[in-house]
Amino acid sequence: MPVRVLLVPNTAKQASSSAVAELIAWLDEGGFDPVLTLDDAAEMGVGSYGVSPSEIGSPILAVALGGDGTILKAVHILGDVEVPILGINLGRLGFMTGASAKRLTEVVASALAGEGRLERRTTLEAEVTMDGRVGGRYRALNEVFVGRSGSGRVIEVALDINGMNMATFTCDGVIIATSTGSTAYALSAGGPIVSPDVQCQIVIPVAPHTLVQRAMVLSMSDHVELRFPNPARRDACLYVDGAMMPCRSLIDKVEIGPAPHEVLLLKLQGRDFFEVVRDEFLRR
Repeated sequence: MPVRVLLVPNTAKQASSSAVAELIAWLDEGGFDPVLTLDDAAEMGVGSYGVSPSEIGSPILAVALGGDGTILKAVHILGDVEVPILGINLGRLGFMTGASAKRLTEVVASALAGEGRLERRTTLEAEVTMDGRVGGRYRALNEVFVGRSGSGRVIEVALDINGMNMATFTCDGVIIATSTGSTAYALSAGGPIVSPDVQCQIVIPVAPHTLVQRAMVLSMSDHVELRFPNPARRDACLYVDGAMMPCRSLIDKVEIGPAPHEVLLLKLQGRDFFEVVRDEFLRR
């Protein structure tokens, strides 16, 4: 049975379309089984290679063709299945992407041959309680954000750590980020840059109505709970890695802690994490 390879394109980029076509032809010729999700396959004009989420299974490799956002997309397509993800950088920053698109098939051939460095990234799990019942559990590689909904009103959030109330914020929301997510939304909200090797959670209130609040760095074993003590200021929604989750009922609380599965990022070449930090943030 052919070995399966999942292709995850950024469907908004023309370069992704040509990369998908090139890889499908090369993988077919090599006896592999290239697949995309049904939606991606339709967008890329390769409908016969599309499979439903339940049929993806456990590919030997996932190739994300885009930027860091495409890697996040691959993570959520794969769910709890720990599959090495090779990021081909067609974007700008590329903190997580591990290779250039200049020698596409050579890079993928190296990955399939077992070359490269595998980085294990911790993830967060958020459990949402609505109307006294669990409304969903979600996994994040970058961050969990609990913030104000479309009403535009600020919310009031009580932050508990390991059962102890630390603070109550009137704010736009609160970010709980991983070290991987420290260079994403958390950075824009004033959080620290953290090496991806550090296993931690970063708690950052967004636009709090205070002069003294700063980001906090916690261990991955710490239990974070966000509550809404003011009935007039609890119109909040949950966002996971930038995507809004179903938000049809008022949230009672969100509990965040380490998820049981990690994300595997395969690095073959490209800039070191600190090179990207230096070049993109410190030399502008």
